Amino acid sequence: MIALFTDFGVSGPYVGQMKAVLFQQAPGVPVVDLFSNAPAFEPQLSAYLLAAYINEFPQGSVFLCVVDPGVGNPLRRPVIVKVDERWFVGPDNGLFNVICTRAKNPQAIQWWQITWQPPKISNSFHGRDLFAPVAARLAMAELPDCKELDPLQCIDNTWPQELAKFVYIDAFGNAMTGIRAQALECHSRLIVKGHILSWARTFSEVPTGAGFWYENANGLVEVAINQGRADRMLDIHAGDRVFIERLTS
Repeated sequence: MIALFTDFGVSGPYVGQMKAVLFQQAPGVPVVDLFSNAPAFEPQLSAYLLAAYINEFPQGSVFLCVVDPGVGNPLRRPVIVKVDERWFVGPDNGLFNVICTRAKNPQAIQWWQITWQPPKISNSFHGRDLFAPVAARLAMAELPDCKELDPLQCIDNTWPQELAKFVYIDAFGNAMTGIRAQALECHSRLIVKGHILSWARTFSEVPTGAGFWYENANGLVEVAINQGRADRMLDIHAGDRVFIERLTS
């Protein structure tokens, strides 16, 4: 299958145009909308989000990932990355850094620079004109023209394993961080815009209107208000920092 991960938004023609290319060039391959509202213009925030959401996809899946504020810049390489038997297509701007640093089999990571060019390519929509056709070819078991790269030269190991920032606000106003819950003890507290939040297992364990943090369904530390919007009530935006207060048990 092909999974779409973009910051294009849910309205407008862009996701639909990419899907049109995929349906033409990879007929019969299922296309899954994973995220169409990843943090806009933020490859690093998106990288931590992407890494938390790939595990349910089977080996051989192709992720078409476009968070690409540098589109059209010749210094920004278009790449294919293979990690743990899954394929990733998109810009080389840090978007694939976290999936690589968390790889189960780091020795098997492969990177390629895409050298294939379509007959016509726009300056500003490589998602449709370049990355979608490449993703379609990979889904059809065809590796397009490309140049192999040294993964050690492509991966930035200076990034933190856990990113203490908010990386996504969902439709309910819940705010996901780039921190995996396994990295925190449940008696740790989060400090968010002056608010101190304790852990709860789930929403029903706190009163209506109360704020808390919990481990979301994909293993990330998430901040929520029971039956309220954490983003509005706590003034949270993607990119805002989270502070951790570690208490002794």
